[in-house]
Amino acid sequence: METLQQFFDSFMQAWQQADLAFLLMFGLLFFVVWFLPSLLALAFNRQHAGKIALLNIPAGFSWIAWVALMVWAITGKLGDKLATKARLKPVV
Repeated sequence: METLQQFFDSFMQAWQQADLAFLLMFGLLFFVVWFLPSLLALAFNRQHAGKIALLNIPAGFSWIAWVALMVWAITGKLGDKLATKARLKPVV
């Protein structure tokens, strides 16, 4: 327990001594990673980009939901291709 407290104290000390440039870069990186599924949806899954962006806000609190959004964002065009193939071939 003491090592955890030491880590927390050293982290807080480093955070308080951080300059403005570091804090801005950290904040920018944080938001890019948080909204990465939304950014990827703009490239790969434009049809559902709005839904993914809306769900991205609370999904950032859960790694499982965030990863699920990443998969949904990336597989958008692939899903459309598979759906069109499935419609073309009748199920026998």
